Formats: sequence, C-alpha cells, structure tokens
Amino acid sequence: MRGWQIIFTHMKKFVIGIDYGTDSVRSVVVDAENGQEMGSAVHYYSRWQAGQFCRPAANQFRQHPLDYIEGLEQSVKDALAAAPPGTSSQVVGMAVDTTGSTPVAVDKTGTPLALLPGFETEPDAMFILWKDHTAIHEAAEINTLCKESDIDYSQYVGGVYSSEWFWAKILRTLRVNPAVREAAYSWVEHCDWIPFLLTGGTDVHQMKRSRCAAGHKALWHEAFGGLPPNAFFKTLDPLLDGLTERLYRHTYTSEEQAGYLSEAWAHKLGLPSNVAVSVGAFDAHMGAVGGQIEPYFLSKVMGTSTCDMLVAPMPGADEKLVAGICGQVNGSVIPDMLGLEAGQSAFGDVYAWFKNILAWTLDEVVGKSTLLDPSVKQQLIEETSARIIPELTRAAEKVEPGASGVIALDWLNGRRTPDANQALKGAIFGLNLGSDAPVIFRALVEATCFGARKIVDRFQQEGIPIQGIIGLGGVAKKAPFIMQTMADVLNRPIKIARSEQTCALGAAMFAATAAGVYATVSEAMSRMGSGFDATYYPDAERAAVYDRLYAQYCSWGDLVEQNTSARHESISIA
Repeated sequence: MRGWQIIFTHMKKFVIGIDYGTDSVRSVVVDAENGQEMGSAVHYYSRWQAGQFCRPAANQFRQHPLDYIEGLEQSVKDALAAAPPGTSSQVVGMAVDTTGSTPVAVDKTGTPLALLPGFETEPDAMFILWKDHTAIHEAAEINTLCKESDIDYSQYVGGVYSSEWFWAKILRTLRVNPAVREAAYSWVEHCDWIPFLLTGGTDVHQMKRSRCAAGHKALWHEAFGGLPPNAFFKTLDPLLDGLTERLYRHTYTSEEQAGYLSEAWAHKLGLPSNVAVSVGAFDAHMGAVGGQIEPYFLSKVMGTSTCDMLVAPMPGADEKLVAGICGQVNGSVIPDMLGLEAGQSAFGDVYAWFKNILAWTLDEVVGKSTLLDPSVKQQLIEETSARIIPELTRAAEKVEPGASGVIALDWLNGRRTPDANQALKGAIFGLNLGSDAPVIFRALVEATCFGARKIVDRFQQEGIPIQGIIGLGGVAKKAPFIMQTMADVLNRPIKIARSEQTCALGAAMFAATAAGVYATVSEAMSRMGSGFDATYYPDAERAAVYDRLYAQYCSWGDLVEQNTSARHESISIA
C-alpha cells in the first residue's frame, strides 16, 4: 500500500545588509535565523577612487550617484553569487545604511540632479559627502540664528550646528550655484534615496525620511512638530523660503518598511519582487545595532572618522540636553530608545594623511626614475606604500609614551565632538631634529585616542554615565596597537565585536525586522548578533602617563582654538 510521504522542511530566510562607506559599498547576505554570513562583496567607487569632483585643499568632497548605483548592483549580485545556490529565491528583506550627512539636490521625481542632462559633471549637483566642509560660514549663521530665536532649534543637536550637516550644505549650494538652485525641487539624504531607488519611487513627497538623518542632522524634532518653521529658514536666507514644504514633516525609524523591491530592481539583482526594503539610516547607527549596543555603552565605529553611539531609555519630559554632541533622537538607533551621537571628523584619515605624506617620494621620485622597468617600478611603489603603516606601527610600538615629547592634535578635518568646529586645524608640537617618522606616527595615534577621551569626558560631565566601550569597524578589528593605546588613554576595557561588518550586519537586522522575521530590533540583535572576540585592557602605568599627556593635549588644543577664533574674528572685522 502506498501513501503520501510528507516531509516538513524548515524554510530558510535570508536578508541583505548594504553598507555605504566613504570609499566603497559592501553587501552581505545573512541567514536571518542566526546572523551567519552567507556571502559578501565590496565595490569601490570608481569616480571617487580617481579623485573626481573633489578638491581636498578646499574641503570639497563630492560623490556621483552613478558610483552608488553601480556599487549597489555589483555588490549585491556578487554577494549573492558568493552565497549557496538557491539563496536568492529565499531573500525576504533588504536594508541600507550610508554615510551622513550626505545630501543631494533632486527634482520632483526624487532624481539627483547629477543624473539629469546638463548636470552630469557638476559637483554641486552630486551628493555632498559628510566630510565636505565648504559650508563653515553657513553653519555659523545657523548657530547665530538659533541662539537669537525664541526657540533654540539646535538644542537637540548639542547646541552647535555643523558644516557637515544638511542645512548648511544646502544653503551654501543655493548661494553659489544658480543653475542648481533653479533646478532643485527638494533635497534628500543618501540613506533616504537608496531605499527610494530600490522601491521604484517616482515622487519625492512619497519618500519615507529617516528619523536618524532628520533628527541628528536636519534639526527635526518631535518637540517642534517636525522641522523648524519656514519663518526660521526665511530669516536665515530668503533662498530657503518655502523649502520645508517640499521636504517632510514625518519621519520613520528603520524597522519600518520603505516599501518592496521594484520589479526593475528585482530583475537586475535576481531577487523576488516581494522583498521588503526598510527605511534607511546612517552607518554608525546601524553599526551600533550590529555590534549589539547596550544602554550606556559607548559604541565606537572607527574608520576614516569615528561615530560614537550611545542609547538610553527614553526619559520622557525630563530629557537631559547634552551639550556639544551630534544630537539626541528618539529611535535613531533602536526604536523607543534615545540615541545619542558623537564622533571625530578624522580618525583613520589621520593615519592615511601621514602615510600619503611619506609616500609622496614614491610617486614623485621613484615613479619618475628611469632606472627601473615601468612594471617593476609600479610594483615597487605599490608594495612599499602598502607596508608603510605596518612598519610604522612596529616601530612606534617600541616608543614609550611621553618619551619623545611630541604631542599632536587630531583636528586635521576639523572637530566634530565635543562642540563642532570645522575651522580648527591639526597640529604637532614638540618636534626636534630627533623626531622621526615612528615618533610622529605614535603621536598621531595618541592624538586620535585623546580626541576619543574628550568625548567620553563630555558625556560624563553632562551626567551621562559610560558603563563600557564597544569597538566596531575596520580599525577596531585590524589595529591592535591603536586599540591598546585607546584602552590605555581611556583607562577602560574595550570590547571588540566579532563581526568585521557590523554596519552591514546591523542593516541586515533591520531588514529582518522590516520583513517580519522578528517583532523587534532588540530580538533581531539577540538572535543575529555575533558577540565579541577580544577585549583590550588598560595598562595602569601607561594610563598614568597618558593622564599627564592628555592634559598637555587639552592645553595645546585650547591654545590652537583661541588662536583660530581670534584669527577668524580679525578676518571678519577686516
């Protein structure tokens, strides 16, 4: 006798996390049940790598939307190709994190102007990268008006508006580029545009705007009923009159759906069209979730810059305003918790700058040598350049803290926190004829760690306890010397997240929540988190030395800041 044999199998569900960094976009395919990475891929922005549309000496850093589109398609397809066969058909959700504030001017359909005829090579029509500081003057005007208004609209962003942020960049662009001014219907953040693109959006008014981006960078807050009123912006500059009507009032946290993958993008990526796409957020905020952030633990995402995230239970009407940070926003990290953000404008960028200084002779001297075959010459340049930081690290580790007398300031890209001031510059003090490259490199590493300590000190001075430190990102995983120095300077243990892709993993957690695999982000964190694989403990003797050196760092910093302020005042008077 024959009968039906029914076999019940557990249907796997996969999600994709897409992490847009400064230099590249990374996509990971993750098992939604346990957070296991099934496939990953990285795509480096070709135009950015070629240095197009940027002028570092003028603090201008722009990225073309085609770099983002190409990177999206290629990295997702390559990540799926690296996953086991059949994975694509079982993908249920996608989520995106990006750098920020990285806004772009768009038309009414939500299309970036750089994708329209006539604007293809116009930097002001492209995404204005987070590290672009061309709007220092506009940020100062916003700060002045906030302090003069009946309501200080900067109160929830630490009381200081930065040139790295949304409104300063918009105002500066409208002032300097009439063509963009006339063509721009609205402005959108990178983290809002990618989900809009994936879901086939055609009306910018239907775009779901990120609570994370709006609250931390655009002066949005529930207490104001949304953005500051039109009258505020019209007073700032009549060029902004009416713009808020073409922006948004409501915002969304990232466990919510932005929509479903459009037929066009489903076909491009080889995915089902019923894939849920979550509302986007900034990289560090999703990275903190990927690194299993806990209340009152400072989660430090360390890459080209740092973004330091802290979450706390919502305090209700008695919310403590923390001065000098990058905002405190309900739900910007975990829904229904207060997300507080700080960070440093340059971290890995400081080390890259010094590497480039030393590598100059490779390109300009060795590169022009006639003694070597061109292919051998290029291999020599590439090999030597790649070895600079590792060799510097080995030599710098042998230098005892304080032995050289060299102290540096890490403000090579201005200061983000505490008290944003992008006009500040880096400096190195105490040099003599015996100050070699390893000594200077060690001073730069210590400077970035001193900058991190200033952030910890500010939180504690403002009454926010720091119960632990979590290290995330490339520097945390790959630079033991830097992390040990950080532990010594902070005089605190630092837990290092096991995953090398915490931002993309955090995005995957939001994707799983938006797709309904989990009811809450906290549940997704618990089930999909990969834990920690290392802890750096402070050395008591070095910590004592660093207390003294940190005091010198603060003293030199005060001197530079006073001089910078005096110089700007004299220029303004003149």
